[in-house]
Amino acid sequence: MIKNPSAAVPPAGGLVLRPARPTDLDQIGALLTARGEPDDAVDHRLVVTDPDAGLSACAVVVDGDRVVSTATLLDEELRIGGIRLPAGQVELVATDAEYEGRGLVRALMDWAHARSAARGHLVQAMIGIPYFYRLFGYEYAIDIPQVLDVNTLPPGDGSATLLRTARPSDIASMAALQASAQNGFDVTMPHSAACWRWLLDHESSNLMVLERDGAVVATARTTPPGDEVLVAEAAAHDAAAARDLLRGVAALAPGDPIRIVHRAGTVTGDAWQEFADHQPRAGAEQYYIRIPDAAALLDRLRPLLWQRLTKAGIDRTGQDIVISTFGAHHRIPVLPDGLGPVTTGGPMRSPGTAGGAGVAPDHLAALLFGPHGMQGLSRIRPDVYAADEELFEALFPPVTADVLSYYLPY
Repeated sequence: MIKNPSAAVPPAGGLVLRPARPTDLDQIGALLTARGEPDDAVDHRLVVTDPDAGLSACAVVVDGDRVVSTATLLDEELRIGGIRLPAGQVELVATDAEYEGRGLVRALMDWAHARSAARGHLVQAMIGIPYFYRLFGYEYAIDIPQVLDVNTLPPGDGSATLLRTARPSDIASMAALQASAQNGFDVTMPHSAACWRWLLDHESSNLMVLERDGAVVATARTTPPGDEVLVAEAAAHDAAAARDLLRGVAALAPGDPIRIVHRAGTVTGDAWQEFADHQPRAGAEQYYIRIPDAAALLDRLRPLLWQRLTKAGIDRTGQDIVISTFGAHHRIPVLPDGLGPVTTGGPMRSPGTAGGAGVAPDHLAALLFGPHGMQGLSRIRPDVYAADEELFEALFPPVTADVLSYYLPY
């Protein structure tokens, strides 16, 4: 039995969940290495020694003095339509094999979600093993971009560029290039300032920058040379820089196959289009999203929903926008100059009678952040539908997304 999940408790013959301590670091590192990879231990130290995270970002379950399970919560930010949503990301989760099946991960996820709520996070986002995190309220919502094989390399154009490993002084330039690349997407998650620092010392990938005339004009995150090299999070000032970036990365690993994470519609995505093998996606790959409080999230999104409503020329002044997740329902009054605060009521099994929409709770994240929108989801999910199709298709259109996470999705 886990005792007192929010504070340190002296061992009393049972398992105790508590914040991590400096004396736990070696054991946490050994556990992460044993159940994952050695790089996980390095990453954990980067996080817990960073001033923006610290040891308070990590919790452990201990059996006496022995660390038997651990998890870490990172601060992130999801952006949609100009609205910033504080978010959390659970990472570096591991349990000693002898202690599996005893609910330790569930207890740690409860701790992480409580900490996330206390930090004002409105959503949690993560990459995780298939299905497992759906047990903790996560659902698949945002498409992960496709990885494509590079068939041929761009020809050289004689420009003088230099590809090198990024330095701390390059962070501002890399962040600016990424902001420009993400500008064309509806939903984005940029790297936090702390994450940029961690990635500079991250051993499973390398941050690279391309210089032209002393200025950083392109950047990418690459895996070390080996069986293949993955080029991810690529951003460039112009097409020439994008081509030089790809050619430069290939030159660092002669003979290794090159694969790229395709960011459609970006400078690099367009510049590399002709050099990649565009095969149909073999299977679905998506980021997990968890919405702990639907009303709080909808309330934060009111300016965006009003913007969409007015852009569509739809006037529902004096009426309520009704969204039922079946176990509860949410009303958003339409006022002459905006949307009023969200109010929540009890179960509503037939929202169509109120001119509303029904959205099963496990599809809400996909509705808000995914590529289908109300129209697309209603075609493939019987428990997503709208009585007023014009209204709800305007409020919840398909959206594009670009997520930069601590760990690469491949």
